[in-house]
Amino acid sequence: MRKLSLDAEARSQLQRAKEATTGRSATTVYGGHEHTLRQTLMALTEGTVLAEHENPGEATVQVLGGRVRLTSADTSWEGRTGDFLVVPPTRHGLEALEDSTLLLTVAKVL
Repeated sequence: MRKLSLDAEARSQLQRAKEATTGRSATTVYGGHEHTLRQTLMALTEGTVLAEHENPGEATVQVLGGRVRLTSADTSWEGRTGDFLVVPPTRHGLEALEDSTLLLTVAKVL
């Protein structure tokens, strides 16, 4: 068994995102290429956009802190601290409306 403080890791990743020219930082907290399930803690600074991309499998986003907008085609959803968003199974993008930390969970299609 392994224990991890998501709060501490989120603070660390947000600091890294603020120092990065891309305005983002991420680390896999569980899973990886050899697993079906992957959980990634991400940090995005305000205004950072993850361009539209394909969905690699079932996915959810839990907003740990901040506020984001998830978009797909002509639809968008806003998420703020404590919200849980189901990522649509289509092309989608994400924008940080303020400095934000997220837990992205993906069950990859094998």
